[in-house]
Amino acid sequence: MIRRDLHEANRLSWNEATKAHNSHKAGQAEYFRNGGNKLFPEEMELLGDVAGKDLVHLQCNAGQDSLSLVRLGAHVTGVDISDEAIAFARQLSADSGLPATFVRSDVFDWFREAGTAGQSFDLAFSSYGAIGWLSDLSEWAKGIAGVLRPGGRFVLVEFHPFAFTLDDDGKGVVTYPYASSEPLTWDDGVGDYVAASGPALAPSGFLEGVKDFRNPFACHEYAWSMADVVTALLVAGLRIEAFREYLYANGWKPFPGMRELPGRRTAMPEGMPQVPLMFAVAARKV
Repeated sequence: MIRRDLHEANRLSWNEATKAHNSHKAGQAEYFRNGGNKLFPEEMELLGDVAGKDLVHLQCNAGQDSLSLVRLGAHVTGVDISDEAIAFARQLSADSGLPATFVRSDVFDWFREAGTAGQSFDLAFSSYGAIGWLSDLSEWAKGIAGVLRPGGRFVLVEFHPFAFTLDDDGKGVVTYPYASSEPLTWDDGVGDYVAASGPALAPSGFLEGVKDFRNPFACHEYAWSMADVVTALLVAGLRIEAFREYLYANGWKPFPGMRELPGRRTAMPEGMPQVPLMFAVAARKV
């Protein structure tokens, strides 16, 4: 069931967090004007050559990855629920000279509106902390299938659900549910993970920015298992063409003491089991 009430609460929480996140990122427009690309190799490998293709970036946040895809030649539409994120993305697009279309919408509403308008795409893309905010994976997958052209592909690169079961202090104790049909509510809202991760999430340059961020709006997430994700895509009629798991995280530092790896990556601390921190799925509409 789509819980638009929870989505609306999350919109408020993301509006506040997005301001803090971008306060830590220096010279973003200049970074893109100078040829910057914020994408990691994992998504680029699965997306393949995007030049000349129509691509929708679902839950695009403040548009930095969307504009990286424009840099690679795609015609990009970015969709996000946060007013602050979309306003920032539109301004960054104008300031960087990388044209993209950004739409402020709950992704479920956008699927309906895109279908009514007859919009379709060669590629759909979503990444990094996206699916936990979705209240209905079945409708999400159907929406993706509905906006893809025949032969079109969907690529998801996401943090692994097992990583979210572990305690916050990095001791590796399973604390939170791996899967849950009920939302998990966090009274402290969306946090400032950019401040916690540092330069890995700010390739244009890291600034101290907002200090000791406190979000006044609670947020609500869902714990979706790997089976939930894959099954939703299959039931929607998409054919799985690739599945990956990674023993590291791109950009994000989920726990204290994470080992820093080349390429803006982190892995579990020394002396702890090396567990999957990301996964990726590529699926095609047949």
